[in-house]
Amino acid sequence: MTLLNILSRPRPIVAIVAIALLPAAAFLAWPSVAHAAGVDPETRFVLNTFAFLIWGALVMWMCAGFTMLEAGSVRTKNASMICLKNIGLYSIAGLAFYFIGYNLMYNDVWHVIGVPDNLHGPSDSEKALVAGDDSVLSAVLENGYSVMSDWFFQMVFVATAASIVSGTLAERVNMWAFFVFTLLLAALIYPIVGAWTWGGGWLAALGFQDFAGSTIVHSTGGWAALAGVMVVGPRLGKFRRDGTVRPTPPSNVVLVTLGIFILWLGWFGFNGGSQLALGSAADAVAIGHVLVNTNLAAAAGVVAALSISRPVLGRIDLLTCLNGALAGLVSITAGPDFVEHYWAVIIGAIGGVICTFGIKMLEKLRLDDVVGAVPVHLFAGIWGTLAVCIVAGGNVLVQLAGIASIGVFVFGVSWLLWRALALTPLGARVSRQVEELGQDAAELGMESYPEFVLMPEMMDDEE
Repeated sequence: MTLLNILSRPRPIVAIVAIALLPAAAFLAWPSVAHAAGVDPETRFVLNTFAFLIWGALVMWMCAGFTMLEAGSVRTKNASMICLKNIGLYSIAGLAFYFIGYNLMYNDVWHVIGVPDNLHGPSDSEKALVAGDDSVLSAVLENGYSVMSDWFFQMVFVATAASIVSGTLAERVNMWAFFVFTLLLAALIYPIVGAWTWGGGWLAALGFQDFAGSTIVHSTGGWAALAGVMVVGPRLGKFRRDGTVRPTPPSNVVLVTLGIFILWLGWFGFNGGSQLALGSAADAVAIGHVLVNTNLAAAAGVVAALSISRPVLGRIDLLTCLNGALAGLVSITAGPDFVEHYWAVIIGAIGGVICTFGIKMLEKLRLDDVVGAVPVHLFAGIWGTLAVCIVAGGNVLVQLAGIASIGVFVFGVSWLLWRALALTPLGARVSRQVEELGQDAAELGMESYPEFVLMPEMMDDEE
């Protein structure tokens, strides 16, 4: 049927055809219109806000990954406590960051720390817009994204730092002491580190680079965990009198593996969201580079850890391979926004190697890190922060200054806090009776796997 025949039909048919073709015509015309007029400010605002919320939700989902990783790594008698600690730390960290931490990190930062202010909330123009006043729309759009979407994205990062401490001290840390430490970490320690860097403080002025937080988030959690494990001490019987290490195999390797995959998925939000925008083609391309580099680094970390696990540990170790993935992810987090993707493979592989040797080193030092969080988040975080100097233009002296200053501050304050908690009636760790019986039955009055019969462990040769 020719176009002439169609046009000769009754007008309703012509109208229907024209309406049907309008979306296609608009789609074809859109690139030239957008190029000529630029991206609409409201469209940019919506895309940026949506990106903050979606990326933040992915990072929040990492809490589930940490929970699975830890619950599968511990013995069955402590799995329920792990679940309680993780949902508790996320809730406490979120409240602490809302009431105190965010303002100290971002509000009128003067070199070291921000200014406490009233409760953080939407801007006046946003409140008016929601109330129906369209005259303030331009004022809202000037910010580029909604105020609280930014807060949400920043908040979920602090929960990640707290989760690192939880995994290291599992099976013997006192729950209430841990929650008190989490409160102080989210309200004071992490925000101060963030104020120095992302908040525009003195390290930012020097040119310190940490795209998504290899040091700001992961090493902060790692330093806090290292201080905690030194004060709290190892689990009962972990190190024998003859210097050998008593194996404490994970109770559920399937859960551990699931946790790693959840964390891997969440890391796309962690690193991709740190572009902090999705309102232009350049932002979209940059996020694509970030996600590819993130994935390559994790994969390289797995392969590297697998390759050296037998020479270093004497066996092909599944948990080491899984931690290799996390080490690769942590390593790339400081600077994933480069274009030459082969560097992501190199950086991630080195991170996996560092983590594997770090696990062995901690055993030699008789430091009991249940999930290997210190090698993953601290050691690989330091490497990743230095790797920025290779591929992302970082200054090695400035990067070293940032690593050292944050390390001294976080470790020093955390060690003092753990020592203070150890001297309180709470105590930093549970009693011997609770540890032997398990925190699930002794403190929660429940068992994670009630159909199993828990047998007492032999600890006669412990220190």
